Amino acid sequence: MWVTKRAVSVTYRRKVIEPHAPAPPGTPPPWAGPVRLPVRPGVGRFLVLAGVFVCAACGLVYELELVALASYLIGDSVTQASVVLSVMVFAMGVGSLLAKGLRRHAAAGFGAIEAALALVGGCSAMVLYAVFAWTGDWGGLWADGPRWLLVAFSLAIGLLIGAEVPLLMELIQRIRRQDAGGAVADLFAADYVGGLVGGLAFPFLLLPLLGQLTGALITGTVNAIVGGALVLGLFRRDLTRRARWLLVIANLTVLGVLAAAAVLVDDFERAARHAVYGDDVRVAVQTDVQEVVLTGGTGGRPLDLFLDGRLRVSGRDERRYHEALVHPAMNGPHARVLILGGGDGLAAREVLRHRDVLRVDVVELDAGVVRLARTDPALAALNGHAYGDPRVHVTTCDAFGRLRQARPAAYDVVIADLPDPGITASAKLYSQEFYGLARRALAPGGRLVVHAGPVSSRPRVFWTVDTTMRAAGLRTVPYRVGGRAEGFAAGPDRVTGASRAPRDWGFVLAAAGAAPRLGLDPQAPPPRTLTSASLAADARSVARTRLTGLAPSTLVHPAYTD
Repeated sequence: MWVTKRAVSVTYRRKVIEPHAPAPPGTPPPWAGPVRLPVRPGVGRFLVLAGVFVCAACGLVYELELVALASYLIGDSVTQASVVLSVMVFAMGVGSLLAKGLRRHAAAGFGAIEAALALVGGCSAMVLYAVFAWTGDWGGLWADGPRWLLVAFSLAIGLLIGAEVPLLMELIQRIRRQDAGGAVADLFAADYVGGLVGGLAFPFLLLPLLGQLTGALITGTVNAIVGGALVLGLFRRDLTRRARWLLVIANLTVLGVLAAAAVLVDDFERAARHAVYGDDVRVAVQTDVQEVVLTGGTGGRPLDLFLDGRLRVSGRDERRYHEALVHPAMNGPHARVLILGGGDGLAAREVLRHRDVLRVDVVELDAGVVRLARTDPALAALNGHAYGDPRVHVTTCDAFGRLRQARPAAYDVVIADLPDPGITASAKLYSQEFYGLARRALAPGGRLVVHAGPVSSRPRVFWTVDTTMRAAGLRTVPYRVGGRAEGFAAGPDRVTGASRAPRDWGFVLAAAGAAPRLGLDPQAPPPRTLTSASLAADARSVARTRLTGLAPSTLVHPAYTD
């Protein structure tokens, strides 16, 4: 009897009491038992880490795609990168926390997350570009309020990427239980190496070969295939029949959407390009540096040149801009001239009107622009076939690096026909160090002229350029000329309508010794749009707008803000 009672007591304790007793620390929950795999555990673990590698590469491509497209459509790459990356990192943390509730269904949850990530990330570039193209500068969405669309995509992609890690950790541990530190090391090693590959593939493979839209779609396709294959192939025995069918349907739907978008992407790009630039797009090429678009130039329509969506040359009034940029600097010795930028050949055209010029060196970063300026009939006619003149020599390189290599006192005139300093990538070309190099390259009595942006709409930027040039030891004479409402802009913002075009163009003429005399060379053919009297009047008017107390801009402390 005593033995019987003891046996009953032990049985009761095992069946009733012990299941409710707290599990020892580190004991996995009941649902986290070993997963049933169709392959050996070692092979399964390798396949999971390979999936981590691919998914991490895709995730980083999505991040870089958002940064690149936002910088292209909006400008100010530092701000766009900060918005995208900070929101995405925050969202990744939130996604990791939310994914804790999915650990019980880690395989199904991971499969659903990868399908959603492939769809959202793969289509993000297309959606952003479509909204921009057909609403006209984001329909006012970006003017005053936060950049909701960019933030929404960054948040969604970050949430999905962040949710991957806890689920993958759960799957790895269920294949073969190991200490947490070792599992984290393996997972993060695959993740970080995948990020490296994705980060290098985007600028060197996807962007130049496929472009932004197709590159994102291909990345989403790879993401969906790898995520779906990993779950449905390796963890299919861990899924219910209903979950397997739902994941198959979801992945096929995502792949169908991405495939349809890839088939239609060329037609979409043409339609979007016409929505942005108008119906008379003649040339649209993606060079190694930027997108170059030419519109008009035939049938009596003025030629327009767009670089990365920003109107850089307008046949309506480019002559007024280039005459104002070049001719005041040519009032003095000008046998040797250096043009920084100006790959369109229009500044060179004005320089060559001075017949006693012996040599013109054009330094242009984008060889594709120079090639178009040579070969496109309308653009070559507009620049007077300047590149056919034997005095013109072209160097394809960065303007900063070219000035560092220039011999002291090598040039009588240096003309900086460069993108506006409000574009982050151009800030170094408006720095105190840059102007110090330009000063060194000037011969005695030489002059430097800089396009410094519109005075009326961006006075702080304009006067910061003047302050920076003076900090480099140059004596300056600022001036401006009026532009037309539909004229071209060189600022950081895209111009899609007349309301955004500049009302004036600001310039700064400088010399290393005495202040240069603002005027025109009496020995040269007179410009069509300028006179010495109008230049003097414009200089007096711009002087009344001077802002004081501004700091010079340097390489480590750029100071160009509106």
